Amino acid sequence: MAVQKYPDANLSIAERVAALVGEMTLDEKIGQMTQVEKNSIPPQDVGKYFIGSVLSGGGGYPQPNTPAAWFDMVNSYQEYALNTRLAIPILYGVDAVHGHACMNGATVFPHNVGLGATRNAELVRQIARATAEELAAVGIFWNFAPTVAIPQDIRWGRTYEGFSENTELVARLGSAYVRGSQGEQLDAPSSVLATAKHYMGDGGTPWKTSQTWNFLLDQGDTRLDEPALRKIHLPPYISAVQGGVMCVMPSYSSWNGLKMTAHKYLLTDVLKGELGFEGFLVTDWNAVPQLSPDYFQAVVLAVNAGMDMVMVPYDYKQFISTLRDAVQRGDVTERRIDDAVSRILRVKMLLGISGRPSVHPTSFSEVGATEHHSLARRAVRESLVLLKNDAHTLPLSRDIRTVLVAGKGAHNLGMQCGGWTIEWMGIDGNMIPGTTILQGIKNKLLAHTQVIYTQSAELSGAEAEALSSSPVDIGIVVVGEAPYAEGVGDREDLGLSADDIALIEWVRSKCHKLIAILICGRPMIITDQLPLMDACVCAWLPGQEGEGIADVLFGDHPFTGRLPYTWPRRMAQLPFDFQHLGEGDQAPLFTYGFGLPTKSA
Repeated sequence: MAVQKYPDANLSIAERVAALVGEMTLDEKIGQMTQVEKNSIPPQDVGKYFIGSVLSGGGGYPQPNTPAAWFDMVNSYQEYALNTRLAIPILYGVDAVHGHACMNGATVFPHNVGLGATRNAELVRQIARATAEELAAVGIFWNFAPTVAIPQDIRWGRTYEGFSENTELVARLGSAYVRGSQGEQLDAPSSVLATAKHYMGDGGTPWKTSQTWNFLLDQGDTRLDEPALRKIHLPPYISAVQGGVMCVMPSYSSWNGLKMTAHKYLLTDVLKGELGFEGFLVTDWNAVPQLSPDYFQAVVLAVNAGMDMVMVPYDYKQFISTLRDAVQRGDVTERRIDDAVSRILRVKMLLGISGRPSVHPTSFSEVGATEHHSLARRAVRESLVLLKNDAHTLPLSRDIRTVLVAGKGAHNLGMQCGGWTIEWMGIDGNMIPGTTILQGIKNKLLAHTQVIYTQSAELSGAEAEALSSSPVDIGIVVVGEAPYAEGVGDREDLGLSADDIALIEWVRSKCHKLIAILICGRPMIITDQLPLMDACVCAWLPGQEGEGIADVLFGDHPFTGRLPYTWPRRMAQLPFDFQHLGEGDQAPLFTYGFGLPTKSA
């Protein structure tokens, strides 16, 4: 009879959860607390071990990488979950941090650093809504986003995942993302569970405090007193909880020497107790083994601290047997297990995933929908920050005689999109749909304009001869960062590469007016190159809609973006002391909030 209460819509969710938990065996409960990476588990083991969640990490796409294949992959696991004794569905999770960019054909929006430059919470909400629609179209109802970190040192490789260095702005945009993803009702057909991450202080780690791989900042130790931690890093989680977020992912990082995954005070006392968070906590990828060389002790520490679901992600059998042993030995109480499972089941019931209609091929039209591309193009336009504009170089006229466009980034969707695009570390080249910056520029110019493009300062034939005879009217050079993700992107030097510097100097010698476009996940050191530029535009990591950049270059829309991060004059200024930024030559090159405006042509 208890099992029959589970699908009874006449009962409250609390009653349904209590009835289901009361019916479950210990193995069924522990299975719900287990999340496994999709390449590490055959679908039949989802049923055998009562697994609660499966995920795709960066690059975790099916073959072929199509919406239909994604749907079939997700449902291959779901079918086994629904054929278990209690028919509890899995939650399938992905990192759709700038659209579901792991899926070829999905809309790829600007990364959060660009959205921070827009200051537009309603735009962020709409982007989250569009992302949710594309996820739900393929049967995915859990997104590991938004990142609500407050990056305090832009050398961090995850800076671009943060909206800003400013706590208030991050809290405002992060809560807007949660609202957009989860919608008005969490069980609506296209509502998707949001995840506020990475709780907390991940953006405040000092230089070389990381003990992971060769990282320099990522997963380090945030060394602050509690008032400072609460003032800088806690407000986005307060806003997210108030906005209804039902999942929080703790950080790999530590606070004063204790890993967040084991921090009972911050996870249980503060988040679940003080803030009243009613959802569940999920660890980051394979975070538990970092807690202790003794795996048993690591599992006990994490679960007793308040972790509800563990992203294993590989050896789920070891995790399950270890946690079972910990409960049987009394190191983890059944009460703690029941609390964790109740939180997970409550969210699943709020999502209504067991009663959602099956996705059918017509739903795939949501993926890469025209209106989503239009939204992405608008986001690109609003994210651009004009750093320099001597003699009203911008906006450009369409009636230009000759244009030289240079730089690998001018015709490379992979570089435009950055990390977390198809692969964890991103891609190189134009293997996904979209419009490059070069294509966008060409689409704006009149038919008689001669456009010369080169990746480097090397040309031959007629184009080289043309450049040697007289300068072109406009030179546009696109330089910046190749794709990266997480601690792999931690950088000691944020200067432009030697090749990029040489390219800027070469284009300067070939044109009357030079416009530089920076493709980057954070401010870069451009102090020595800035005098060579007549105009300089920071485009961040704009995603697949390069035409949005051309829209603003040619004055169809004005520049309105403002810096979400303070821009250094030299590397020695990092990390900034935001209370004492200095003056004159000691001041930043550009302050937080800087951005030159223009009017539409």
